[in-house]
Amino acid sequence: MADNNTNTTLHAAFVAKVGAALDALERQGDLPAALPRGSVSVEPPRDPAHGDLSTNAAMVLAKPAGTNPRVLAEKLVAVLCADPLVTRGEIAGPGFINLRLADGGWRDELKAIATLGADYGRSTMGQGTTVNIEYVSANPTGPMHMGHCRGAVVGDALAALLEYAGHKVIREYYVNDAGAQVDVLARSAHLRYREALGEDIGEIPEGLYPGDYLVPVGQALAQEFGDHYVGKPESEWLILFRTRAVAAMLVMIKDDLALLGIHHDLFSSEAELQAAGKPADAEQWLRAHDFVYDGVLEAPKGKTPEDWEPVELPLFRSTRFGDDQDRPIRKSDGNWTYFGADLAYHFQKAETADALIDIWGADHAGTVKRIKAAVAALTEGVGKAKPFDVKLVQMVQLLRDGEPVKMSKRAGTFVTLADVVREVGKDVVRFTMLTRKPEAQMDFDFAKVVEASKDNPVFYVQYANARIASTLRKAAAEGLAPADTDLALLGEEELALVKLAAQFPRTVEAAAAAREPHRIAFFLHDLAAAFHAYWNLGNDKPDKRFIVAGQDALTEARLFLAIQMGQIFRNGLALLGVEAVEEM
Repeated sequence: MADNNTNTTLHAAFVAKVGAALDALERQGDLPAALPRGSVSVEPPRDPAHGDLSTNAAMVLAKPAGTNPRVLAEKLVAVLCADPLVTRGEIAGPGFINLRLADGGWRDELKAIATLGADYGRSTMGQGTTVNIEYVSANPTGPMHMGHCRGAVVGDALAALLEYAGHKVIREYYVNDAGAQVDVLARSAHLRYREALGEDIGEIPEGLYPGDYLVPVGQALAQEFGDHYVGKPESEWLILFRTRAVAAMLVMIKDDLALLGIHHDLFSSEAELQAAGKPADAEQWLRAHDFVYDGVLEAPKGKTPEDWEPVELPLFRSTRFGDDQDRPIRKSDGNWTYFGADLAYHFQKAETADALIDIWGADHAGTVKRIKAAVAALTEGVGKAKPFDVKLVQMVQLLRDGEPVKMSKRAGTFVTLADVVREVGKDVVRFTMLTRKPEAQMDFDFAKVVEASKDNPVFYVQYANARIASTLRKAAAEGLAPADTDLALLGEEELALVKLAAQFPRTVEAAAAAREPHRIAFFLHDLAAAFHAYWNLGNDKPDKRFIVAGQDALTEARLFLAIQMGQIFRNGLALLGVEAVEEM
């Protein structure tokens, strides 16, 4: 338990105060020294009626201390209640401690938001450790489609969140340019090359990529090489056309991602990885440490195919790490399996990062256990196993007024990311992708994501910030400005907003620790709901409005509250890569 915020917030201050109270109990002999405090938490209770802050310190420390939780809680409450900011401390259930804080503490927190501005919520909990986040990593065979979108947004928001929480982040894209799919791309580009030279290619043959996006690739190849590769055997042009086509696809992919505000630090090539002998190096290392052996896989379960034959293959001992069977790293023809190439790639990533995170589609769920086993083996063998997390993201179903969206002719078989972003906007796409947990199914209805209603979370949050901006403009026109000179005029309803806004730093740290950027979107939605509810009080009670005629001091205090609420919306939306609009 530590104060991780770059500047002290009320939550961080009370984390420190609870720690100091435990130190005092140690000095008094009421608590053994050096007990681990990693499980001690300080957070708002689920029910605000129970208080402002709650700690489980007595609950988690009582057993290792050899005492009763309530007895320890009583001693801890006595120390905490000596703090002038604590107005009451209560013991709940078997030993939870609920604290009520003086209103002055919340008014000071409002000033802290003003002082820290964009840094309110920033944390040092990451302690500068480097995290490699690999996300998107779509095959370089065409433009980005909406199947890639959700993972792209989740990965990018997670990268921003971890940086804000004190980590160094490497944003990486793994280019799968060594498999059979890029040979298909080369053949498809060759067909478009011949088309560009005047040949009637007719219908695109089954098995090739049919999208119109390859037309300009073929034209560029025709301009560069003329008819030199027309009628030539595949062996003469396949590698060349593959290289050119992959390069063109990466330009397209980067442009598509840029529409979403996504930019990677590093693009790593599978082909270059294999050319450098990295998979062979990984195999050699694993063999030397008895993680790889030559063996024969069991026959497929159920009815055995007639052409199945037992073949000796190099197998990784993934069963040592919880997998249900050992996995081949090479095929019978000597080429690397996807798994063999992937484990070498992760070994390479681990050389430059303290922790690894992969964002994958849910269809890769079956691979998680074995790749985690491989990373555990490789990194543990070089000193210390590095944390490795895989986040699975479900597909998004595209709808228009409840009906499935038709596919894109240009793409050939899918709806392009670029088309969706151009229709509804970057902010709508990004925020919507974070309105549900990534492992949950999601519908993206073009009509609903742009409607101006409280049922649309994107609109709901942005409208709260726009209302704040509008109020400040109106006040300025009347010669009024935010001021913190009379914050004592803020009452219970206003301080309830402050208490909720003050949860932002803790939410950032919890979201970063759990690797769950959607928690920020959820928090902003809750904050917007509270703000709109307060705003609506003024519809029936003019004295509850932000601008109250004839009461300049109260108005200035409420404007100060409004502008700090806006700061929280801006900070949170920035983490999600969404603009905090001021007019709607």
